[in-house]
Amino acid sequence: MNDLRFEPVSGDAGLRDWRHVHNLIIPTDPLTAAEVRERAGRNRLEVAYLGDTLVGCSTVRPPTEGTATVIARVLPAYRRQGIGTRLYTHLLAYARSLGPAVIETVVLESNADGLRFAEARGFVEIERYLLPGDTVPYVDLRLA
Repeated sequence: MNDLRFEPVSGDAGLRDWRHVHNLIIPTDPLTAAEVRERAGRNRLEVAYLGDTLVGCSTVRPPTEGTATVIARVLPAYRRQGIGTRLYTHLLAYARSLGPAVIETVVLESNADGLRFAEARGFVEIERYLLPGDTVPYVDLRLA
């Protein structure tokens, strides 16, 4: 898997690829191109490719009140192949370089793979909540 690479989102192609992964994994909160562009202005968004194939994306929200948030998303067909671990390791290193006191993540409750992945890496649930109009809760987890 030496041809796995992570690219910061820049330009329309990166924004489109990041949005595609997000909207597939978070179908309860699909984002428009304008919303992704706005997020890219305040967070570090990256896309993951295996060769030329899109396999995932990530978000690092810079520390706010000492807490940084990391989110790794891997397309279902590419899970359990080590891609998520490499993506998570990569974005965790970046998040830690920002000097947060605490690192958190957020996973849609219906994403059982994502919850297992986070818990296996030491994240512990701290809160569940619904966004207005949603029926599937988000789960906030903190790195213990």
